[in-house]
Amino acid sequence: MRSLAAIASFSLLLLLPGCAFFSQTRDETSAWSANRLYTEAKEAMMDGAYDQAIKYYETLEARYPYGRFAQQAQIDIAYAYWKSNERASALAACDRFVKLHPNHPNVDYVYYLRGLINFNEDQGILGFISRQDMTERDPKGARDAFEAFRELVTRFPDSKYTPDSIQRMKYLVNALALLEIHVARYYLRREAYLAAVNRAQYAINHYSGAPAIEEALFIMIQAYDRLGMNDLRDDSERVMKKNFPKSEYYVRGLENPKAPWWQLW
Repeated sequence: MRSLAAIASFSLLLLLPGCAFFSQTRDETSAWSANRLYTEAKEAMMDGAYDQAIKYYETLEARYPYGRFAQQAQIDIAYAYWKSNERASALAACDRFVKLHPNHPNVDYVYYLRGLINFNEDQGILGFISRQDMTERDPKGARDAFEAFRELVTRFPDSKYTPDSIQRMKYLVNALALLEIHVARYYLRREAYLAAVNRAQYAINHYSGAPAIEEALFIMIQAYDRLGMNDLRDDSERVMKKNFPKSEYYVRGLENPKAPWWQLW
């Protein structure tokens, strides 16, 4: 009996650390209200602890899916995902919210956030030339950003996010046009003249009004000239003279008629 008692005491000692472990790992939020979860999540966001904020928001939505904090948590978690560099999850959260709550008072912000996520993914489209060949650049992020901002501007013209969205759209139009022009220039220098014309023409047709259109016309003039398509060259030059009578490219060409075309850039 004494031996059995000793064994039982020893077994109890072995179990005590396990009990302490389970006690320490117990979910501290188990008794929290929806208000407490939301408050803690917001504080974590303010402190930049986005992973912790995401955990609280996910717990809030799981426990209180129909409470008054759940919808706002769905918006905030999209922002938290974005700030924690989980872009795909952020976009998925935005799309989910728009699908579930198309008439929510803050749905305009979600469209704006979706645009920002894609916009910042493609931020620097005008400045990364030295880091990456633009012929290898996927413009999907910029196009998706433009579409998100366009939808916001169209559906919510009076939204407080609309003026900034319009400015970003203008930036993106020229950025996308510049991307096409860079590729057209790439083809021109490699004597792929038809490809150069096609990319320049695409920029003109899809990004009308962008400053980069001036160079698109210049590229078309150069490409048609080297292809011996004189009528098309002259047509392009007439359009360029009409729209850009003081074009830097045109002036340089007049001042240096014998200069190689690539020196006019």
